Amino acid sequence: MERFFLYDDVEDTKTRFVSFAGNKLRYDLAILQSGRFFGKVLVMDIQFGRFAIIGPDDVEEPGYLEHVYNRSEEETVELRDYLRELLN
Repeated sequence: MERFFLYDDVEDTKTRFVSFAGNKLRYDLAILQSGRFFGKVLVMDIQFGRFAIIGPDDVEEPGYLEHVYNRSEEETVELRDYLRELLN
């Protein structure tokens, strides 16, 4: 079978694992930094198996984190606060 690859690169990344308890939820995250994301980071929610490439502008976008991580606005407050600190 012939494959047409758009790319097949190997790149060193910096990975940070963070777990913190909020008022309502526990957050278990893996944060990957790479040159591939043009200054943004890949944030994986380990508990729910959801991920997104996020930059400071994405954190401030109304409804974005709620949509990506499939959580309510109330559940995303502490995650948004953490990501603001991380990305600034």
